[in-house]
Amino acid sequence: MTPARPNLTTELLLLLALATCWGASYTFIRIGVATIPPITLIAARTLIAGLVLLAIIRWRGLNLPRDTATWKRFLIQCCLNSVIPFTLIAWAEQTVDAGLATILNSTTPIFAFLIAAFLLRSEPLTGRKLFGVIAGMAGICLIIGLDALHGMGRQLLPQIAVVAASICYASAALFGRNFKGLDPMMPAAGSLLCGAALLIPASLIVEHPWQIAPSTASILALLGLSVVSTALAFSIYFRLIQTLGSVGTTAQAYLRVPIGVTIGVIFLGEPLSPTAAIGLVCVVAGVMAMTIALRKRIAAG
Repeated sequence: MTPARPNLTTELLLLLALATCWGASYTFIRIGVATIPPITLIAARTLIAGLVLLAIIRWRGLNLPRDTATWKRFLIQCCLNSVIPFTLIAWAEQTVDAGLATILNSTTPIFAFLIAAFLLRSEPLTGRKLFGVIAGMAGICLIIGLDALHGMGRQLLPQIAVVAASICYASAALFGRNFKGLDPMMPAAGSLLCGAALLIPASLIVEHPWQIAPSTASILALLGLSVVSTALAFSIYFRLIQTLGSVGTTAQAYLRVPIGVTIGVIFLGEPLSPTAAIGLVCVVAGVMAMTIALRKRIAAG
């Protein structure tokens, strides 16, 4: 029996929902790290989200896989999709605005394409996609380069950390193809629980979380980050990996940019500098050029 084709409208609505969940995460993180250290915040984020998904899986009468090979893939996925990028972004947002982090992190589709084209050789290099790469990289240079000149590198390292997180996300999207055939909640829950197992000891050793006194705002931000921007987002993410493919799923990044920046401006009062605005335009143009063929591929089935 031939599997049903994904409905274009449904998949694009899910893509928008994923962009909204992850766009809000930068503001949640910015509020959370105000009184919760970054590793502790991310350890709690992965643990809460993993337990929420595990409860839903059990409620549905299902069980997580038990074979070693699948859990090894969960471990690799958690490093690429949560442990490393979540921690890098949380650390960076102690000094970097949520809106700026959103813009820098929107380069994920560009890196996904570069890895797929040059390392995996699974994507053709066309003129349109080459334009996308150049425009996206120009955006990164505008955002990072000019700011670094004023701050003598003070903001440079956190900004590079966010870009490094983007590379991790791109690799995770490509690696996520290994979970085809699994219910989307399985890799979501499995990878998050693996992430919590790695991050909790690191938090206990490095940050001594029993000594912190988190504010109510930080706790509420942590809950929003865990349930909305992680548990719900990961369930949607792994569903889209199966229906739209890895590179197609990263298209939510250019939807995430205006959502994340707007949330940061409205709720945190963050300014959008002219330089960042120009970088934003370049990055969005580049990502759109990279993913403009998405609709044709879905329509063709």
